[in-house]
Amino acid sequence: MDRYRKETLERLVARLAVGVGVPAQDAALFASALADADLHGVSTHGISRLSIYLRRIQEGLIDPAARLTADREAGSVLALNAGNGLGQVQARKALDRLIPLARQNGVAAATIRNSQHFGALSWYCNAAAEQRMVLLAMSNCEPAMSPAGGYEPFFGTNPIAASFPTRRSFPVKIDLATSIVARGNIIAAQKRNQPIPEGWALDPEGEPTTDAQAALLGTVLTMAGHKGYALALMVELFSGVLSGAAIGSQVGSMYKNLDRPQNVGHFFCLFDIASFLDYEEYLRRMDETLDQIKSSKRRSGVDEILVPGERSARIAEQNQSQGIPLAPETLAELQHWCRQLKIAFDCPEVTACPTS
Repeated sequence: MDRYRKETLERLVARLAVGVGVPAQDAALFASALADADLHGVSTHGISRLSIYLRRIQEGLIDPAARLTADREAGSVLALNAGNGLGQVQARKALDRLIPLARQNGVAAATIRNSQHFGALSWYCNAAAEQRMVLLAMSNCEPAMSPAGGYEPFFGTNPIAASFPTRRSFPVKIDLATSIVARGNIIAAQKRNQPIPEGWALDPEGEPTTDAQAALLGTVLTMAGHKGYALALMVELFSGVLSGAAIGSQVGSMYKNLDRPQNVGHFFCLFDIASFLDYEEYLRRMDETLDQIKSSKRRSGVDEILVPGERSARIAEQNQSQGIPLAPETLAELQHWCRQLKIAFDCPEVTACPTS
């Protein structure tokens, strides 16, 4: 795959977003979220999703200039309405509103309704870690998983995430779907006409399948069986029920429901570390914890024990220096939108980088 500089990709994505009516400042936030996912190797939540966001804006299913408003405010608790705007933009603005509340009160929380798919949760969690805070983030999603024992889609892949600041060059980042695999991986396989591994999904009749298209029409399996089901339900209750957003099968699909908004719900709970523990003491304890983990006895053939967030940080370092790899189909979609919106796609805007 060809590689491209993060900065030029961000500029191009922002220009395309502006081209469909997103205000420039919001377009920059949106582009940052997508490019950051690709930078960290999470291409399923990055620029590969740009085309469907732009299409939904053009179809009137996303308000490109929506305002984030508060339905309720109680102390350091916010019940927010994304106004059917871009999920990445509205959720980042929600985090910005929570930060001063958490600094003042130690903890702040928000629900967000009337939103969209909002990309990788780690983008928000890492931003909080840069502020010496820990963000616990959740989101429901379009139906993709069934309750344990069923095969009718009800839950989304319902991710949950948190990042913890460290003295190292990366935060400890836990960001996982409650499905056995992120649905974006199945979408990517379907785009490439490739099979998926056994144990990922069921077809529409509830039978195991390795066909990506059948899997998208059926259900993704939960991680860890009934435990993943329980976690998916917890995320649904925080993100959907508590927020007032759509619940389960009521959540609109990005790709299939091109006649109605998604009404996705999110839940953020932000913790100010210094309210619980002196920040330097916290860092010392984190160092001690990570040192003990990484010095654990290793199994045969294991060269190094990694902690969550370390691998993606190394990928980001490589992609920052060598350029972000873009799949041919994603590149073709970018070029298509450039032609449609009459925006130049040339070397000064997106420059290929040599690989090592």
